[in-house]
Amino acid sequence: MILRGFRYKLAPTAEQEVLFRQFSGVCRLIYNLALEQRRDFWRQFQRQTGRPLNYVAQARELTLLRAEFDWIEAVSQTCQQQALRDLDKAFANFFKGGARYPTPRRKNVNDSFRFQGREVEVKKLNGKWSAVRLPKIGWVKFRDTRSIRGTVKNVTVALDALGWHISFACEIEHVAPINICPAVGIDRGVARTLTLSTGERLSVPRSLEAIERRQRAAQRIAARRKRGSVRRAKALRRVAKLSARRARIRRDWQHKATLNLARRFGTVVLEDLRIRNMTASATGTLEELGRMVRQKAGLNRSILNQGWFGFETILAYKLEERGGCLCKVDPAYTSQTCSECGAVDRQSRKSQAVFLCQHCGFRANADHNAAINILRRNTASRDETSFRAMRMEEGHWLSGEVRTGSRFAPAENPPASARGRC
Repeated sequence: MILRGFRYKLAPTAEQEVLFRQFSGVCRLIYNLALEQRRDFWRQFQRQTGRPLNYVAQARELTLLRAEFDWIEAVSQTCQQQALRDLDKAFANFFKGGARYPTPRRKNVNDSFRFQGREVEVKKLNGKWSAVRLPKIGWVKFRDTRSIRGTVKNVTVALDALGWHISFACEIEHVAPINICPAVGIDRGVARTLTLSTGERLSVPRSLEAIERRQRAAQRIAARRKRGSVRRAKALRRVAKLSARRARIRRDWQHKATLNLARRFGTVVLEDLRIRNMTASATGTLEELGRMVRQKAGLNRSILNQGWFGFETILAYKLEERGGCLCKVDPAYTSQTCSECGAVDRQSRKSQAVFLCQHCGFRANADHNAAINILRRNTASRDETSFRAMRMEEGHWLSGEVRTGSRFAPAENPPASARGRC
């Protein structure tokens, strides 16, 4: 059983768009009121009732609130209950240590509401359009770009810079086949988004750079507008639309690239990069100011523009669906190790694109060389694990660690000359 989402562009009428905003506004209000109650009045509630303040208690109070205010009762109760469930899950994640403390939802940022799957109905209108029936809203047209598969569990309507969209979360019965496709190593970079150990190179569309230039120009125009003015709001909407368009183009490329890789390879090996640390700001503190702040900001922008984390996330579930697996290896010295002789030397990395081994004279593209090392490092680590298990079964104990990523014994590799680039 797998979970998949199907997202479509809605085409609501003017009356339906008013209802959309009303639904999202009421759900946002319910969420914020429940958050304030659980943050400031949970002790008082527990003293008066003797029960903890959780989703069940707040759902009971929601019923009383709906009976008192007609404009709250006009919105589907399911959407409001889903907002309370979101808050309850946010607190659960916080207490587990997996997320920050819940924050209030804001207008123009959190404009969404959700129904249960059994409450909606979908019908086909023609080859390009379909319609969905939403409780207390009616039939709403949407652009049908692909068929919905599986059982619909819930339906979310959300607003972004490009308009209203609807997402169907579906549960699909699926049995992963046995995958016998070969393995591949992938090096992620800035000049080239992806370089495969087979020698192939993939990059995000060049149109992203043109849209980014237009977005920067729009941001400069918005910065000159007076705060609170209509012209500033219009300029900010244009910036948001350009940003959303960039994200949509990047996500479309990620889906196409990951699908191609998942169909051709059974195992994909990536470097275990800490992208959040790599894109941290270099401004420093008042006591210790940072160096080369603008250059680091440009590098951070370039890294984030490649969408490394999104690519990794999408590739993982596409591989799992087809019986493959995604592996991660230590990224240390992959760009300084020679894939031919295994020597590690900082001087071998001549430039961003050229790798020339100082020990055996092997010459190759630097990213391709790193991708081969990434693939071998995963294979070598598995061989080492199997060898250790075999020796332990024979009654022997292995001390020390074997350095992987080389075809030679560790003693034959010269030590690393400096800290490596990944």
